[in-house]
Formats: sequence, structure tokens, C-alpha cells
Amino acid sequence: MKKILIAFSIAIFITSCSSYKKTLKKQTDPILSSTFYQNQFTGLLVFDPENRDTLYAYQSKKYFTPASNTKIFTLFASLQLLPDKVPTLKYWQQGKKLYVQGTGDPAALHPYFKDSTALNFLKGHANIELDLNNLEGEKLGQGWAWDDYDYYYQPEMTPMPLYGNVVSISRTKVIPEFFKGNIVRNWHRRNRDLEKNTFYVAPSRRDTVEIPYRTDSVLTKKLLEAALNKNISLGKPAYTPKKETLYGIPTDSLYVRMMHESDNFIAEQLLILASSTLSDTLSGKKARDYVLENYLQDLRQAPRWVDGSGLSRYNLFTPEAMVNVLDKLYQSMARKRLFAIFPENGVSGTLKGWDYDGGVPKLYAKSGSLSNNYCLSGYLITRSGKTLIFSFMNNHYRQPTSEVKKRMQQVLRQVVETY
Repeated sequence: MKKILIAFSIAIFITSCSSYKKTLKKQTDPILSSTFYQNQFTGLLVFDPENRDTLYAYQSKKYFTPASNTKIFTLFASLQLLPDKVPTLKYWQQGKKLYVQGTGDPAALHPYFKDSTALNFLKGHANIELDLNNLEGEKLGQGWAWDDYDYYYQPEMTPMPLYGNVVSISRTKVIPEFFKGNIVRNWHRRNRDLEKNTFYVAPSRRDTVEIPYRTDSVLTKKLLEAALNKNISLGKPAYTPKKETLYGIPTDSLYVRMMHESDNFIAEQLLILASSTLSDTLSGKKARDYVLENYLQDLRQAPRWVDGSGLSRYNLFTPEAMVNVLDKLYQSMARKRLFAIFPENGVSGTLKGWDYDGGVPKLYAKSGSLSNNYCLSGYLITRSGKTLIFSFMNNHYRQPTSEVKKRMQQVLRQVVETY
């Protein structure tokens, strides 16, 4: 009798699941096949991580430009390779000289983090030599828009970033002060000259503007000297013994900032930072390749993953691959920690404006936007309290993004009401 009851319960469960899927398909198919979607590309996958069941799939195996949804993969890579605290410097001592290598740590003197871990450590040493020759690759990523060089969201990548590799300019203050004489208070069509650090700010501007500065080893040395108030040298020692590592702020603080504010600089530097745990040579590509080969080899559609931030239109990911990685995070992390890292709709980060009547449904998700592209992937809490994983990707549309979001909300609300 007991076996019969169990079999009967299972049969009812399977039947109800099938009924829910049919209901969701009947509600959602007409939306995604409407004239609104005729001239764009859209993919959607909704997955139940507890029952391991695909609830809805629409072009989920096709490749899309993910924009900042790429940061979900960067988060995954960082969680696999980085310790709980940021490796902020590598160093070794020979005689009275302290040799220092950057690890790519983005927090040093950053305008948001204001982390002085490296600075305080270096203040205790009189004879310092910097090795800044350990980064492979270009300062700007593959496929980035060259004419965005002077916008806050596209700073250069370096082995030892300082101040977030941007100059913060307000009416009364310039950080770092080193650039105070490089500010021109005049209207100009660009924020900065292409090849040199001359910055332009309209006299009428009252908010704080952040402008990437053009980096090089000599400038990094000068900025560090100004912060330390002492001379340091540049070099590349012929002999390098085993290095020690200086640790700084909790890595979760970087993850939250990257995901909530969609911070491109932190995303790029996190992959460089992650590579510092693999070898002394820093390379975002090395970190990406290592994670794909060792942690994501089971993805059915291998992504084309070329940067950490999603600025590049060369990136190609499928909704299915995105859900796969979100599921790996969900299965391996405490729910409270995981959901704190992701923006919450109506509450935080880039989803603060994504609200629903009565706060239902609840989303913990990462948005991604480029011109004519908007994607959203993450976790959806249904009205019954069930957690679902989804990836909703829209590419190459010509309608206003607000209209695209409106239809996405309609579909997600249907998922919530069905389950």
C-alpha cells in the first residue's frame, strides 16, 4: 500500500508539473512570437534547480551578445580562484631593498573602497623597487569602443591600479591631487585628450566627474611616490625568489561592487587578480581559459569569452550556458551570501528601478546593456517561495529599451504566478 501511495504521489507531481509547463508555454509563446519581436533576437530559459527541470525554453541554445551578463562568468571565475581576502601585492626582500609586484588589485586608493593596505605596508620600507612588467595583453580589451576611452566606465587595465585608474574631479577637489594642474575648466567635446592626460570639465558642472587617465609604469611610480611622500625605483630583478603575498580587503566587497554597480573596471581587474593565483604573469585571458578548461568544461555551448566586463561585442554566450553557471553558484554557495552579491529588484544596484506591484516577484539578477541589447539573468523567487534560475537575452532591437523591459516583466510575472 505504501508503495502504491508513493507511486500515486509521484504521478500527481509529474502531471502537475506538466500542466504548469503547458500553462506557461501557452501564456509566453504568444508574447515572444508577437510582431514586437519580429526584427530582433530573443532567448529565454527558466530552470528549476531543485527538481533539475527545464520549465521553459525559447532559443536558449543560441548565442547572444551578453553585455554585462558576462560579469556572472567573471564572478564565477573569481570565486573559484581567489581567497577570501584580496591578494593586494606580491613582494620579496633582498638585503635592504623591498621588491614589489602588482597583482591587479583594483581597490588600492580606489575612490569607493579607499583601501590603504598596500600604502601602509610600503610606508614601513625605505628602499622600494617596483616591477610593473608582469601584465600580458593590452590596456583596453578586444572589441571595446575606441571612442569611449574618456568615459568613466572604460578605464585602462594595469598590474598595479591606483585610484581606480580614474581622476575624480569636483568643483573643489581633484583626486589624486597629482593631476590638479592637468584640469582645464572649459567646455570641450571630449573629457580627455586621446594621447595625454589633459582633462576637460565644463565650468558649469557641479557634480563629480570621473575620467580615466592614460597609464604607464612611470606614472604609476610617480603617483605612488606622491602618496608615500618618498622616492621609489622601477626595475625588473634578474633573480626572483619565492614571493610573499600581502592581503587586503574581503573579496566579497569587490564582487558586490562589480555586480551592483556593474563596475567594468573591477570586473576586468578581478580576472587579472585571479590570474595572480595561477602564476606571476598577470593575464585575464589566462584566468578565463583556466576556468573554462577546469571548471566549465561541461558547458554544452562553449562561450566566446573575451573580457571580464562585457564591454566587448565579441563575447558570445547562450542563455543555457548562463543558467548553467548560475546553477553552479546556487548549488555551491550559501543562499544569503549569493543573493547579497546580486542586485535586488526595487532595492539595490542596477535593478533598483526594476520594481513590481507589491514587490512581487523578487529578483536577484544581473542586467546587461549595450546599444540595442538588453539581457537579464539570475534568480527569481515565485509567489509560492520557489527559487528559479533564468536567463532572458534580447539582442539587436530598435525599440526603446523601456518597452523591451516591460515585456520581460510581463513574462517573468507569468512565471511567478504559475509556480
